[in-house]
Amino acid sequence: MPAPTRKRRWLTICAITASAALVATPVGAASGRNTSPFGARTLARLASERDRSVGAVDPKVKAEDDDDGNEADEIAEGADQYAEARTSPGVVAPGAYGAAWTSLTDLPATGGSWRNITDLPYNSDDSRYRDIDSNSSGGSGNVTGRMAAIAADDDGYVYAGSAGGGVWRSRRGGGHWKPISDKLSSQSTGALALDGSGRLWLGTGEATTNADAYLGSGVYVLSDPHHGTFSSRSRVGGDELESTTVHELRFGGGKVWAATSEGVWSHSAKTLKGAWKLEFAPNPDYLPGGSKAHDDAAAYKNIANDIAIDPKDPSKVILAVGWRSGDDYNGFYTKVNGAWTRISGGFGDLPTDPDDVGNVTFARSADGSRYYAVDQSPEQLNTNPDSGLEGIYSAASPFGPWTKIADYKQLAADGSALTSSGYMPGVQAWYNQFLTVDPGDPKHVYAGLEEVYETKDGGATWSTVGPYWNFGFSCWSIDPSEQTGTCNQTTHSDQHGVAIGRYHGKSFVYVGNDGGVYKRPVNGSQDASGHATDWTSLNDGTIDTLQYYSVGIGKDLAHGGVSVTGGLQDNGQSILRSNDTVMGSDFGGDGGDTLTDPANGCNLAEEYVYLAIQVTQNCAVNDGSWTTDPTKATSYNVAPADNATGEARFIAPLATDAKDSDTWIAGGRHVWVQTHGYAIRSGSEWKSVYDLGAGRTATAVAASGGKVYAAWCGPCNNQGFARGISVGNADGTGWHDVTLPADGTVPNRYLSGFAVDPKNADHVYLAVNGFSRHWTEGPGAGVGHVFESTDGGTTWKDISANLPDVPTNSAVVTPNGGLAVATDLGVVYRAPGRTRWERVGSLPAVAVLQLKLGPDGSTLYAATHGRGIYTVKVRDCR
Repeated sequence: MPAPTRKRRWLTICAITASAALVATPVGAASGRNTSPFGARTLARLASERDRSVGAVDPKVKAEDDDDGNEADEIAEGADQYAEARTSPGVVAPGAYGAAWTSLTDLPATGGSWRNITDLPYNSDDSRYRDIDSNSSGGSGNVTGRMAAIAADDDGYVYAGSAGGGVWRSRRGGGHWKPISDKLSSQSTGALALDGSGRLWLGTGEATTNADAYLGSGVYVLSDPHHGTFSSRSRVGGDELESTTVHELRFGGGKVWAATSEGVWSHSAKTLKGAWKLEFAPNPDYLPGGSKAHDDAAAYKNIANDIAIDPKDPSKVILAVGWRSGDDYNGFYTKVNGAWTRISGGFGDLPTDPDDVGNVTFARSADGSRYYAVDQSPEQLNTNPDSGLEGIYSAASPFGPWTKIADYKQLAADGSALTSSGYMPGVQAWYNQFLTVDPGDPKHVYAGLEEVYETKDGGATWSTVGPYWNFGFSCWSIDPSEQTGTCNQTTHSDQHGVAIGRYHGKSFVYVGNDGGVYKRPVNGSQDASGHATDWTSLNDGTIDTLQYYSVGIGKDLAHGGVSVTGGLQDNGQSILRSNDTVMGSDFGGDGGDTLTDPANGCNLAEEYVYLAIQVTQNCAVNDGSWTTDPTKATSYNVAPADNATGEARFIAPLATDAKDSDTWIAGGRHVWVQTHGYAIRSGSEWKSVYDLGAGRTATAVAASGGKVYAAWCGPCNNQGFARGISVGNADGTGWHDVTLPADGTVPNRYLSGFAVDPKNADHVYLAVNGFSRHWTEGPGAGVGHVFESTDGGTTWKDISANLPDVPTNSAVVTPNGGLAVATDLGVVYRAPGRTRWERVGSLPAVAVLQLKLGPDGSTLYAATHGRGIYTVKVRDCR
């Protein structure tokens, strides 16, 4: 039985933010040898989804459309949700994050400083954790958070641009990393490029159009990248590219060209002053300031993906423009008689029809003799359940004629791990793409999709040198003594960035993906299957860009101290015990919310997406023996019923009662309660205590002493957005919807978190996401981000005061009666008896999605979505 697909990628139809993850669908444990390491999520469900997976995301699809189980619709829905929290009920105007960052840095600071506790290696193959839902032994080794772009030079310097944790530099050909962009207001990387004089250019704003990709603040240049750091003074031009994403930066004719989410722009590469010039936008009315700027479709009406410039004549330029799900403007453009004109034919095998041109990446050989291109097809995305890849192409000129040198079937046959119907190479070509040419050989090419592919003969033959994982290959073994059996280390899945550089006279290829940075010799070795034997993970713990959704803390009974765990974007659930020098992973795929027993850190509830909850009472320690004896499994699927019906959010809320850790609350369409604590063994043990209503889904839950608060939205997107609060008791009595006043006391925005006063369950705080009406053009956007109720949620008071206008994600009441709040740009604190807010420490501009207190209440833990987990002593927040 082949290894099942671990995850699906969650597409988005929004422009600001959202999430991405290929679905782990483990097989059920059975007697006899099992070639898969998984066991809770069934192959039957995956097969059913595959049967219904023909269909696609269209910009006009609305979240409230009926969900008939179509996988593409589910992908779109899942990805959209991270953005919804920040944009609904309207469109956010450019500059909102920049203004918020300025306001935050102007706040007075509390005492104390943050300490990163996850800045150590994170081994995804840790042999301690090989239970049914672990990805351990897959071959990715040490991992960190998603890398969107890579650059490297011939002096051993490597630059890694992360999705949400800034840009990092290594002086040793990889490893021993240092952050170099912490002073910027955006830590989201779109593009990195070294120009001919050795300067490092950074385009902020990740352009993968996935769910948790943040907009940027423009393009910056570092004249001395070996020693310097980026600053606001190094921004190129004015604010023209603020609140965009940058897909690629290209150079030619003394200019730097930027392919952005708002068209193609150019600027002099010689001087940083002066405004950027808008070269081409296919639908300018949808740009900021245009007559249709606030249209629902504005975010994807001017998507530009790449630029090809003829080095022999830099006036000859081709633009690859188009939204991945398809639009009338998709295609290739060049100048004819001074006007940008769509190319309608003469390209050879490379399509020019809008239906077949989506996300495109170009690459050129160093001598200019060969050009290469990857093309993702909207038509394939719409109709082909196996792949969205149209093909990989080669030409002697960017103007063609182009010849197809690979398609998804050919790549699947060349050593790929993705050979099953419904998930084959390029299925996520809208999200995963890179392409580069060996400077010393124009026929030697590396291509990245979900996997890494290599050709040494211009595309006549290919090898999967970086397979998705080792599961399913005959070399694989779950035996801990063999680590990954006779398989060699591979890279993490889902490729985004690539560069070739030299270190100590040797050439290396560097790849960036959802697990960080990896390298191998450019002319490396392969085994008989064409898999590389010489990948090295460069995620040595000095680079911490882990993207946490949650954090949990409990006492480490075996070693003293505490055990810390957290759910991550595409890197499962990390676990750090008090005696660890290396973190392990006891749960694979996307990790969502987390419950941890304060009295025993090995009692864990770990959420996959849509309330798929696993519980373990031994930290999921397992040597893999469950594959031959199902009774040896140490994790149990305990998902409530809303998981099966899809009536829960992608990252759904979980909580324990503050007075009773055996009482759990889970939110989907229903408010679910179970009272067996970590001894729960079946999803049937959950009881629905309240039905929020059809079309509604919980966004936050909290409980204390049996009193339960649940916030919801529905619809949750910009079309008819609605939100509310329901309050009742864990025993099912007293439930009612709170009547929120029409005067906007509580804004009509996403309600993201509660903090209940441990001394009084009727005293509760509410965190509100999104931006206030100054930035959000939507009905009832209102003002404020933190609200207080002293009567059990019946009435609310805005206590935002001097809090910056920034999306707010969660809150926690500290033992001294203070209030700490997590925002998209850091943590703020209000001391007891005060009305004004202070900034806690000086984190970079990184989203903090969850705050929790340690078991004794003395330490505050912050789960950041791009820089790992940080702690600060509560006594310092005064």
